[in-house]
Amino acid sequence: MVIYTVTVYTGKRALAGTTSYISIKLHGPQKESDETDLDTGFFSGFSQGSEQIMKIKCEASLGELILVKLYSKPFLGVENEWFCDKILITTPEGDEILFPCYRWLGCNEKLVLRPAKALLKFQDSNPATHQERRRQLENRQEIFRWHVYAQGIPRIISFDSARALPAELRFSYTKETEFGLTAGKQLLKLKITGLADCRKSWESISQLEPIICGFRSETLKYVKDHWDEDEFFAYQFLNGLNPMVIQQCSKLPDNFPVTKEMVKDSLYGNTLEHEMKKGNIFLCDYKMLDKLIGNVVDNEQQYLTAPLVLLHCNHHGKMLPIAIQLMQTPGPDNPIFLPTDSKHDWLLAKIFVRAAEFSVHEVDFHLLRTHLLAEVFTVATLRHLPSVHPLFKLLIPHTRYTLQINILARDRLISDDGVITVYSGIGGDALVSLLKRATKALTYSSLCLPENISERGLKNVPNYHYRDDGMQLWNIINKYVAGVLQHYYKSDEDVKKDTELQNWISEIFTNGFLERSNTGMPKSFQTVRALIKFITMVIFTVSAQHAAVNNGQFDYGGWMPNFPTALRKPPPKEKGQTTKETIMETLPNVSTTVNGMAVLKLLSTKSTDNYPLGNFPEDLFDEEVPCKHIKEFKEALEKLSSRIKERNKSLKLPYTFLSPENVDSSVAL
Repeated sequence: MVIYTVTVYTGKRALAGTTSYISIKLHGPQKESDETDLDTGFFSGFSQGSEQIMKIKCEASLGELILVKLYSKPFLGVENEWFCDKILITTPEGDEILFPCYRWLGCNEKLVLRPAKALLKFQDSNPATHQERRRQLENRQEIFRWHVYAQGIPRIISFDSARALPAELRFSYTKETEFGLTAGKQLLKLKITGLADCRKSWESISQLEPIICGFRSETLKYVKDHWDEDEFFAYQFLNGLNPMVIQQCSKLPDNFPVTKEMVKDSLYGNTLEHEMKKGNIFLCDYKMLDKLIGNVVDNEQQYLTAPLVLLHCNHHGKMLPIAIQLMQTPGPDNPIFLPTDSKHDWLLAKIFVRAAEFSVHEVDFHLLRTHLLAEVFTVATLRHLPSVHPLFKLLIPHTRYTLQINILARDRLISDDGVITVYSGIGGDALVSLLKRATKALTYSSLCLPENISERGLKNVPNYHYRDDGMQLWNIINKYVAGVLQHYYKSDEDVKKDTELQNWISEIFTNGFLERSNTGMPKSFQTVRALIKFITMVIFTVSAQHAAVNNGQFDYGGWMPNFPTALRKPPPKEKGQTTKETIMETLPNVSTTVNGMAVLKLLSTKSTDNYPLGNFPEDLFDEEVPCKHIKEFKEALEKLSSRIKERNKSLKLPYTFLSPENVDSSVAL
């Protein structure tokens, strides 16, 4: 007779206990134990976060443990669920084998667990484990299906409700509850004050101050005080909510006829050609919005523009705007606005740019390039990588919340009655049209930070904190990914013959990038190096990139004139006609303003169960090499946090979005 010591860890996400009967069976290569009951009732020690030890007797050693099976059935007709974190088994030979679970076990359900040791398909030679590997993927592919949200954009998961997601992904009840409570709290407050349904215009900018007084952060205060200044307007293209549009300009676009005479006063006597050659001229082009028809909000037409913005980095290293054209087609009814124009003309031109920034930021760089791509990565991972695959273990901490959050966001923000659809200029048909255009323009290199920075000519532009912090994060993630993957893929040949991996990337290419080869997106992997780069991009996208474009939404957008969600008048067709009254009539009305603010507050609010990058609440690996790289990853992130905090002490406006403690491991909101 031999004894196996089994330690069962009940998750903190579990209910107080479970009224289900739970039994366990251990499997070796040729033998299995008898089914043994676990005492998991309310009066046992199986409460939230508990650890319980029990003994399983077998007539002889089972050999190397390859599977653990858990079974459940109701107790006295009462059905319940139990959340198991992991099971640690000490064999008669003294070996400790970890079986990760992190799953809900419902009534009349069976879970099959594999040891924590990761295995590629061609290394998994036992017929029983090979069959279990195939069964798990077949089951997942039946559950997780692709759905066409709209032709021409990435596919999504075919679930209409977050609550309909299977138990495997019911990781956080807290998130859904807090999402609803935060949204409800904001909107209830607005309803009580009578602002949510008020369709009047604001009489003055100062009327907005009382609305933000309860939310004021140092950044929001800075934005309120400086939103109309040229230096801050330009600063936001580098370190604001969307640092992705600005690019170096070596030749003016043909449709942006800025002359030397127009900008001579802004260039301190230098010519435009001279400053271009020196690399000091930059362009922001919102051509993606060209000819889109704005939404109708409160029965009032809203207007979208597709601006071109020319900027100059002066000898002090400061970026300043020097010319703005609000529509793509040049002509007498589409003037080029200059800092030397009347202050109201120039300010209104900048407001139209900031409204265009809202549309492009929210739809392209936030929704598409983080949320929707994260959903593609997640669904492909669930469909093609079994839990024992090293890449599944590497990616699942960075995709855990994606489906739940995206379904909630689609339902409450961009559905037919979602807040963004109802209260923004880019809602409805315009939103889908912009998503299609953004998808068509999406490239692999634009998602890889080092290449993106190089392609936009921004390697040497000063005071670009997004680039500086982002590159350090990219390199830390890349080193971590390389260390883990090179442990499992010893050669390029290992990559080529991993059919699960090849199916995974093929499905991403098909459902995320719609089989468009011109994106540069790989549809297969031939080398370890290419795989490492791609996985670095995936983790960077769902963690750091999402943090960069998400976390400051209320700080930068809570002061409405800096980030208007909609504009009620068309752009001016001539100079000299804009007044203070014109600006107030163009800005969103009271209702649109406060509902937009509520959304931005919701999107910027952290949930209580967020996990910063480098924080791994689940023990999915137990081998020495990957555990070593996880430890080094955490240490590198801590050092980067310290460096960023030290740098920020000298900044008038600290850049905190990519400090690792502010970066969630996965797309959060």
